[in-house]
Amino acid sequence: MAKKDSRNLNVTINNKANDDDRDIVISISGVFRMLKKYFLPWLIISAMALVAIGGFSTFRAVTKKPALTALISFNYDGIEKGKDPSGRNFDVNMVKNSQVIADAMYKQDLDMEKAAVIQENITFEGIIPSDAIDKITAYKSVYENASSGNLAAAQAMLDVAFHPTQFKVFFDYNDASLSRKEAVQLFDNILEGFGDYFYDHYGYNKNLGVSITSIDYSDYDYSEAVDVFKSNLSTLTKYVRGLADADTKQFRSSQTGRTFNDLAQAAKTISSIDLDRISSKIAINNITKNKADTIAYYEFRIDELNREKDAYTERLANVTNSIKDYQKDSLLIMSTTEGTNAELSKNSGEYDKLVERKESIAADLAETKQSINYYIQRKEKLEKAVTSTEQMQKEVEEDLAKVSQKLDKLVQDTETTADEYYRIVEFAHAYNVLVPPVDSAAGTIKAIISFAILPLIACEALIFLVYMIVAFVKAVKAENAKPVLIEGDDDDEKVEDAEEAEDAEEETKPAEKKTEPKPVNKSTNKNKKKRR
Repeated sequence: MAKKDSRNLNVTINNKANDDDRDIVISISGVFRMLKKYFLPWLIISAMALVAIGGFSTFRAVTKKPALTALISFNYDGIEKGKDPSGRNFDVNMVKNSQVIADAMYKQDLDMEKAAVIQENITFEGIIPSDAIDKITAYKSVYENASSGNLAAAQAMLDVAFHPTQFKVFFDYNDASLSRKEAVQLFDNILEGFGDYFYDHYGYNKNLGVSITSIDYSDYDYSEAVDVFKSNLSTLTKYVRGLADADTKQFRSSQTGRTFNDLAQAAKTISSIDLDRISSKIAINNITKNKADTIAYYEFRIDELNREKDAYTERLANVTNSIKDYQKDSLLIMSTTEGTNAELSKNSGEYDKLVERKESIAADLAETKQSINYYIQRKEKLEKAVTSTEQMQKEVEEDLAKVSQKLDKLVQDTETTADEYYRIVEFAHAYNVLVPPVDSAAGTIKAIISFAILPLIACEALIFLVYMIVAFVKAVKAENAKPVLIEGDDDDEKVEDAEEAEDAEEETKPAEKKTEPKPVNKSTNKNKKKRR
């Protein structure tokens, strides 16, 4: 018995609440024996659970298709402030606008009735970099700990907001009745198609070109036609000048061979040479289709331009006063050792805008004054002269037709040059598909794993817990199933029988040496029982 007990580590719990005062024995070696005994069943059950959950996840991945994912980015001036290229608030949902989706579906010859479902199931998630989060958190901490003297500076820091420039795009195509291959192709067409839409929407102003070339100058009198051309050229010149100011690389189109300054100079040439020559011919010879109507038109234009002059004069005065009274911003640098704040004055962006507005209004006012003088002179000359001949009218009509052709060519060159500029320079990296959607075996496997990972971990943990509990309980039961000695006359006989059975078992082992059974000492057994 002593030899056997030396191979086991037992924990004995005295159960005093039990009337028979029995001890509960927990053998660590017994627990390990049970773990070994039930290891194979546990392994088989775990493997069966793995196969079952894997099969269910595969079935779920096939029947309930996971959403496709892509990554897009925007990079242009203003996006960091949440603005689109035109200065309005940026909305990422424009990526899934109706025109882009319709073009993508038409390209794949899909049913247009699904367009609304597809548009609803495309969603976006903005990505905020960790450094931006740290900066916002730091600003908030400064604001919360700011004293009353530094509160204004802390509040100014909090005014800095972060707008994401990268977005995750999700397309859940389960409701669209599309196969995964069709959905991937459609999703890719939508994302790529938005690039063309972006350039067309924010690139060259096509509405400008249409409005300029759609006017039929023949519907007007000769002097009126000249004014129409001058107005169109003025609008085109302002647009081209704006592009020239923004172009810091002096872009030259490979298709037209022109820069924006070249286009602006061409517009100025048509206006100052071609149209001025026609206008002088009209003024000198008093060429008109209807003298009375032309005089009435001049009077109307003079009155209208006088009203514009008054408006420009008033606006110029208001802006000038605003510039004089404008308070420059103060930027708080730090607190000095004496407890006072060191400040640095600077001109704000609003102040610069006021100066730009003043210059623009002054230029418009000067141009309006010149137009007034021009129409006054034309009106006075026409009132004193006789009507021109038909030959003179024919020559003016031919000259106007040539100007119309030049203007159409200039508009086309402007469109081509501006479109190439936006694609190559201004919006070269304005919109990019960083990670396109893919249809691959790896994507399917990834979807199966994503569906299976959590259920598998939970199920395997539960099986392992049950395995440990069963082994522990079985070990406790095995250890405490041995016969327990009870005080009485037959105790000695039970002990003797147990020892004889043990000796008989040892005799059956061929490898061990047989020994003669030791005589049983009843008094010794009684002493053992009492010690227990």
